[in-house]
Parts: sequence; structure tokens; C-alpha cells
Amino acid sequence: MRFSAPPYMYDVLPFPSQKEPWLHTAKWRGVENIFRETARLYGFREIRTPIVEQTELFTRSIGESTDIVSKEMFTFTDRGNRSLTLKPEGTAPAVRACIEHGLFGEHSLLKLYYVGQNFRYERGQKGRYRQHQQLGIEVFGGSDPSVDAEVISVAMAFYRAVGIQKLTLHINSLGSEQSREAYRTALKGYVEPFLQEMSEEGQVRYRVNPLRMLDTKNETDLRLLKNAPIFTDFLDEESRQHFDALQKYLTALDIQYIVDPALVRGFDYYTGTVFEIRGEGLGSQDALGGGGRYDGLVAECGGPQVSGFGFGLGIERCLLALEALGIETPTVNEKPTAFVIAAGSEPEVKIAAMQLLNRMRTAGIAADMDFTGKNFRKQMKHADDLGAAFLLILGSDEVLNGTVQLKDQATRTQEQIKMEDIELELNNRLKH
Repeated sequence: MRFSAPPYMYDVLPFPSQKEPWLHTAKWRGVENIFRETARLYGFREIRTPIVEQTELFTRSIGESTDIVSKEMFTFTDRGNRSLTLKPEGTAPAVRACIEHGLFGEHSLLKLYYVGQNFRYERGQKGRYRQHQQLGIEVFGGSDPSVDAEVISVAMAFYRAVGIQKLTLHINSLGSEQSREAYRTALKGYVEPFLQEMSEEGQVRYRVNPLRMLDTKNETDLRLLKNAPIFTDFLDEESRQHFDALQKYLTALDIQYIVDPALVRGFDYYTGTVFEIRGEGLGSQDALGGGGRYDGLVAECGGPQVSGFGFGLGIERCLLALEALGIETPTVNEKPTAFVIAAGSEPEVKIAAMQLLNRMRTAGIAADMDFTGKNFRKQMKHADDLGAAFLLILGSDEVLNGTVQLKDQATRTQEQIKMEDIELELNNRLKH
């Protein structure tokens, strides 16, 4: 029996694939490294949480009426009769970890980032997978609008660092609970006369979570909601001042933006600012990532009254966007610097080759050799296939004389080097 990956999950391979070139570990690590470096430049520290959490953490924080909780979570009962869920998002687990380990009491401002797998049983399609890798940022303890601008600037800087320059930032404010309640009432009053014309999903959202009506791709619903009340018209004075100040910060940072009244995002825990980053030229799959403010989430999860602001970016969506835009994906160099070739079948040649290989690695030089008994010509081809920069060729004469043949693959020049000088010679060539 042959097995395959579960539907809308995938393998990321050590070699590039012609069918799905973005599923290549060198590309993934390249993007991840840029994210980590961007987070470091902005003063963020990494947090890692388990891949499963107690189910109630997500039902309480995300909201039971959201699609994620009601339709998409991978939930199971473990042998201890506990309900556990593969984490569908990264914010609530980060909050749980900070509460559990007392980090909010030790730090007035926490700037955290994470790289991890999320799982959602949603309608699979290219760019939307049931397992996806999220790059996330969270700031806890800062309620000033400058924090909103700081986090947004991290996301914009990351996308520009990977090569996506044509970006559109959409922002909105969901205000306080009082603002949202006033807007819900106005939105329901607007929709009520033509409620029966809306999609079945839209009608369910009308009853359960009216704000989610705005987060739709249904063309009929979009047409009916075209003239819906504007959220920012219902903001209380404090929320309006916060949102106005955010726009001033973004302008000062030379970050262009669009105020988008229909932007609500998918989680119930969002309050105040929400944002989404979209890439030009990507069609319907233009949403790259987003986030917002969640000032009540920590308290909802059993912690102190601590504000929060963060975002999540899918690495799959990022890589597919780079591919669609024809941008060369940053990669991690996994090619060996040197490849040792045993030019002879004598046992002493193979032993000397293994010793030389070990010396290279001990000196911090990435190196490899053939372990399958290939002849000289096939070893040379193997070195070419791996992209080795230098060949270190050993035969019985070299072993006897204490030398090695050094071949530069770029210049195709070859010379004999004393064995004791080989590390120094390679390092000198690498500097130039």
C-alpha cells in the first residue's frame, strides 16, 4: 500500500521540485531567516509553544461563532479524557504561555515572535492549506498607537526584505465594545430589509456575529453591503483619537495606507486597530497577512488586564506570492564548500579521504564525499550536482606525499597543496 500526505497538507523537500518549486526547504529557511532577522532588528525575542493546547483556550479567545472554532479546528480527546486542539493560530498560545510563566509580572512590555505550524480544517486550495506555517509577532503591554505603528512597520519591512515592494496596507478601527455594539445595531438595521437576499452564510452571520458579514467573498453579499454604515463613523472619542494618531505615525514612517471600513479580520478578540497587507498583481489571493489590537484577550484567558497587538503571516502565501510575481526567492546556501574525491579503491585512500573530510568539518568548512563506491568520473558528477565550490582529490600518490589536489570549480584550475595547508588555502580563497 502506498501512502500520501493528508489532503491539503504537504511535504517540504530538500531538493527543488519542478511541479511545486516553492516546496523547497532552502527557500523556506531563507524566508524564515529574513523574518527572524527582521524581528531581531526590531527588538523581538522568540517564543515557542506546544503544537496542541486545551480546546477551551481557543473557544474562549477566538470566539465560538467564528468559522475557525465552529468549523475548522482539529480537536480530539486524549487518553486522559482531555479535549485538545491542534493550534489554529499563534496568539492565544503565546498569551497562555506568558500567563503561565508569569512574564506579564516581570516585563512591562513584551515583544515576542514565533515561527510555527497552525492547523485549520478549511476548504483547501492553493495558498490556503490545512497545515500552514505562521510567522507571528506579538507585543504585550503597550496601548499607545505607536505600538500599532511599530508592529505594522515590522510586517512591511519583512515583505520588502524578501523582495515584495508593491504592497497595500489596509487599516480600520473596531473601536471599543460600546462602539462595536452601536455599529452592530446599525449594520443589522441596514441589512434587515434584504436579509433574505443574502447568502446562507451571510444570514447565519447576521444572527450570530453581524460584524462577520463584512468579511465575505460572496459577490451577492458584497453588492448588498456596498452602502453599509461605515465603522469609523461609530467610534467613541478615545478610539477615534487612537486611530487618528496611528495614521500620523504611519505617515511619519512613510508607510502609505488605505482606511478600509469593511476590514474586520476573523477573530472575535480584536479591538481597536485591525490591518491587512495585500500584494499587487496577485489577483484574488492578494492578502498576505494581517493582525490587530486585542486589549481584552489576556484578561479573557485568565491573566491581568494587559493590552496586546500582533500579526500573523503565512509563509506559504508569501512563497506563492514571490513565485507569482517572478521574484527570486531568498534561499539558504546548502551546497558544500568542498567535496572530497577518493581517486582509487585502496583502503588507505578511502581512510585518508574520511580523515580529510573530518578535518574540513572540524575547521568549519562544509564538506561531503561519496559513500557508495562510485568511480572517479561519477564522483566528479556527484560533486557538480551538489554544487561544490572546490574538489579535494586524493589518490595513492597524494596519500604517500602528504598532499591533496585542489580544484577550483569556478575557474577549473587545479593545483597540488600540502595537506597541512589545505584549511588555510581554502579559507583564503573563500575570503576572495
